[in-house]
Amino acid sequence: QVQLVESGGGLVQAGGSLRLSCAASGTFFRFNTMGWYRQAPGKQRELVAAINSGGSTNYADSVKGRFTISRDNAKNTVYLQMNSLKPEDTAVYYCWADTYWGKGTLVTVSS
Repeated sequence: QVQLVESGGGLVQAGGSLRLSCAASGTFFRFNTMGWYRQAPGKQRELVAAINSGGSTNYADSVKGRFTISRDNAKNTVYLQMNSLKPEDTAVYYCWADTYWGKGTLVTVSS
């Protein structure tokens, strides 16, 4: 059974950085697209960043220039480097790979 396990969330001050990781287990299949969504309290889940197997990336306008997504196909792992964090980045961040979802990791940015 495919599982996606996120790590790296936590509490950080505004202007700080965090790096999220998401490791897939239960399959040797290389996912076509992997990425990160987030959901803040009272808001809908939104796409943060995505990367396909060829390395092409897509970012939400709100994180462009601050966040960087990358992946290690050999490890079936996707990363999200988050810099210059803002309080509005506070949310549960979910890893996503094709049709699979992780359980989420909480990122809290204090002002």
